[in-house]
Amino acid sequence: MTPKTADLYDQHGDRLQVVDPIFRSYGGKHAFAGRIATVKVHEDNKLVRAELEKDGAGKVLVVDGGGSLRSALVGGNIAKLAADNHWNGIVVYGCIRDAVEVADTAIGMLALSTCPVKPKKNGFGEVGISLRFGGATFKPGGYVYVDEDGMVLAPDKVD
Repeated sequence: MTPKTADLYDQHGDRLQVVDPIFRSYGGKHAFAGRIATVKVHEDNKLVRAELEKDGAGKVLVVDGGGSLRSALVGGNIAKLAADNHWNGIVVYGCIRDAVEVADTAIGMLALSTCPVKPKKNGFGEVGISLRFGGATFKPGGYVYVDEDGMVLAPDKVD
């Protein structure tokens, strides 16, 4: 069971970062947590897919799409791939598509919005770097906790 973000904040507030409430939940799971893995891309999801093809047990992929609302970075097929590979969730600082399919997939999914436009597939971007958006810094190997109250980050696992 995922710890409640409000309880985590009450117990560990001095160790946590609270992410600005700019995301909407789209996945079949509204509460999720895990060790952070990162990808930075711009309107291109080849590296996103490559990361989600790996075993994601205990992990959440954080995707910095630069906040672009011009194309989706994750859709129904990629959400299913992530669930099949045991990822706990995906946070997209950008858009997703196939929202109905994503909602029917047993994965946590946060994004800014939806967009029907397909992304490019050139493979440009960076993997495994610190990302900064939403008033917080997402560091690979740190932990993210998400529920209906919001998102908090911790440098290590907290309960």
